[in-house]
Amino acid sequence: MLPDLTAPGLDLLFCGTAPGLTSAARGHYYARPGNRFWPMLAETGMTPRLFRPDEDHRLPALGLGLTDLARKGVAGQDRDIPHDAYAPARLAELVARIQPRGIAFTSLTAARLALGARLAAGLHTGTGAMAGLAVWVLPSPSGLARSHFRPEPWQAAGAWLQALRQARAA
Repeated sequence: MLPDLTAPGLDLLFCGTAPGLTSAARGHYYARPGNRFWPMLAETGMTPRLFRPDEDHRLPALGLGLTDLARKGVAGQDRDIPHDAYAPARLAELVARIQPRGIAFTSLTAARLALGARLAAGLHTGTGAMAGLAVWVLPSPSGLARSHFRPEPWQAAGAWLQALRQARAA
């Protein structure tokens, strides 16, 4: 459905569980109206402006990538996705191939399924296939999860990314 939007040496790879039905139908990540993903990227300084979902292909040039944990061809809400549709080994292979500096799971569920452990929102040290990476666990930006959304972990990830970019520029 949605292709991985990546490049070698990304600063941060965003990983969701699976595209929602709206995103799958439109062919772009986080395309459902009300999803906070694109506004949070702009508000936290991860992108220089508010991007639209149909501009998702521009992110790798900014050092940001997009992927999902589920096999390609799977879409829907988390509760509707069969557990065997998730492919953490595929994610590990992608991470090994492109070697990002960090990975940001765009929901606690995506992090749990990928890492095999429940983690609180925030920054964690990567282990196993994620060793050496900054691992961010972020509250879901989905409008369907609005009651559980907190901007602080997103803001911390944005500050981390800005510091990384400043260090590289110095």
